[in-house]
Amino acid sequence: MSKKTEYTPQTDSNKRIISAAKDVLRGKSKRGKFANLLPFLGPAFIASVAYVDPGNFATNIAGGAQFGLTLLWVIVASNLMAVLIQSLSAKLGIASGKNLAELCREKFPKWFVYFLWVLMEVVAMATDLAEFLGAAIGFNLLFGIPLWIAGILTGITTFIILGLERKGFRHLEAVISAMVAVVAISYVIETIIVKPVWGEVIYHAVVPSFQGPESILLATGILGATVMPHAIFLHSALTQGRIVVKKPDMLKRLFKFELIDIFIAMGVASLINMAMLIMSATTFHNQGITSVGSLEVAYKTLEPLMGKAASWVFGISLLTSGLSSASVGTMAGQVIMKGFLHWEIPVWIRRLVTMIPSMVIIAIGLDPSRTLVISQVLLSFGLPFAIIPLVIFTNQKKIMGVLTNKKITTVLAIVVAGIIVLLNMYLLYTTFKGS
Repeated sequence: MSKKTEYTPQTDSNKRIISAAKDVLRGKSKRGKFANLLPFLGPAFIASVAYVDPGNFATNIAGGAQFGLTLLWVIVASNLMAVLIQSLSAKLGIASGKNLAELCREKFPKWFVYFLWVLMEVVAMATDLAEFLGAAIGFNLLFGIPLWIAGILTGITTFIILGLERKGFRHLEAVISAMVAVVAISYVIETIIVKPVWGEVIYHAVVPSFQGPESILLATGILGATVMPHAIFLHSALTQGRIVVKKPDMLKRLFKFELIDIFIAMGVASLINMAMLIMSATTFHNQGITSVGSLEVAYKTLEPLMGKAASWVFGISLLTSGLSSASVGTMAGQVIMKGFLHWEIPVWIRRLVTMIPSMVIIAIGLDPSRTLVISQVLLSFGLPFAIIPLVIFTNQKKIMGVLTNKKITTVLAIVVAGIIVLLNMYLLYTTFKGS
């Protein structure tokens, strides 16, 4: 088992949480069940930010506007897949004491490691681009400030958020979780305002259906772009040194608690995504507005249909989503560089470097929403190179010990990985064929 990494700095706050967690795992805690769960919550909430980033806003709103509630089941299916993949990632960090990037560096040929590093850096930059632009659009829509000033504000805010990590992982986890909660509450409000027919919502959440070839393509976009490569790498890093135990029975207990963290976090992310599509379907599709092609149009169209409060709630949720996901994306970039190369640069330098592409796009006047879509396509290139190694490593007893995948888990993981990879390949094919 490796030593605790810099992802788990030894602050007093961290030590208290780790001590409380170990008491629970040893059966020595005298607190209630909910209090016993608290020390283990956090890593999945940070990883779940990838599932409610501005890219999700774009696909969910487009899906709801064009096809109503028809594709709601796609969100449910995609988040079930995400639960499995993120569970494997968290388990890898717990069992091996190493993250996915570090294991790739150890197990693969040197030339392939460098290839993976370059690819994942491109993926991380594409991720950061989408999230940074989403937050900048949020500032722009809410306060009417120019996009270039909004971009600078986004950079400053993410610096502040990332600086919280020095005070202990709980401070950063709490802030990120609070921002996810803001997005969730925003869409609870939106859903209450639009008053959907709940019988139809339940039906479309569980019954697969399509409305022609275009709906299949959009479903592919929603499903294929759900699992993000950077979230897979990051989740294994968040669990690798957070609570370190060696005894087999304690490892199993620790993973069970982590599963609860994943189910709660991914459940919240799934409900947020469903609420986005429900809002779009009820507000736009039911009014005959089926061509909502950008976040700006969605924001401006909401006000005459639902009132100023609704558009402001939408803008706040977009801004919060962009800021939280931009911070998490920078963290993932640090994990990727250090894991593959054992190099490390100050996080503020990385934040500045990853701001440059976004500021260039803003400066030359490219359409931010269109750029969001292109960045999601770039992410598709890297997805197989994260999922396949993850399945390989979690199936090796030498690495995983008592947490090695069971046969049914491996079969499900292979099926899910195959579906996600094929859908992403199809998405890439149709994108480039269309262009």
